[in-house]
Amino acid sequence: MADDWSLPVAFYFSVEFLGKPEIGELTFKEVSGLTAEIETETIKEGGLNNYGHTLPKGVKHSNLLLKSAVRKTDSANELALQTWLQNVFNLDFAVAIPIQNIIVKLLNANGQPLRSWFCSGAYPVKIETEGFDAEKNQIAIETLEFCYKELTVT
Repeated sequence: MADDWSLPVAFYFSVEFLGKPEIGELTFKEVSGLTAEIETETIKEGGLNNYGHTLPKGVKHSNLLLKSAVRKTDSANELALQTWLQNVFNLDFAVAIPIQNIIVKLLNANGQPLRSWFCSGAYPVKIETEGFDAEKNQIAIETLEFCYKELTVT
C-alpha cells in the first residue's frame, strides 16, 4: 500500500466557488490563508503566581488570499467573479453581501483531490493590484482577499 502513495505537489490545485451568483471553478497562481487557530486566554489563580491556566476562547481564521495574473473577463466564470466583486464593493452596504463557499482542492497527478479545504460563508474584503513599474518585466498580479466563517478540511 505504501508504494501507491507519493508526496503531493503544491502547484496542482483547483479553486471552486459555490453559491449565488454561480461562479464555478477558476485558476489562480497562489492560494494562502487556509489557517485555523484556537485563541487562548491565560487566567491567574488567586494566591498562586507560579503559573496560570490557559483556556480556549474560540477559533479564528486568517483571510483567504487568491493571487492570479490580471486577466480579461472573457469566460463566463471570470465575468461572474468580477460582477460579484464589483457588486459587493459598490453596494454601499444597502443590501446583504452575497456570500460564497470556496473550496480549495489539492490534486494528485490524475487530477483527483487528495485533500480539500472548504471555506464557508466567504465574502471579499479586499482587492489589490500590485504596482506597475516600467523598469520591470513582470506579470501584473491581482490579489483577492476573502473573510470566511469556518474552515473544514477533508
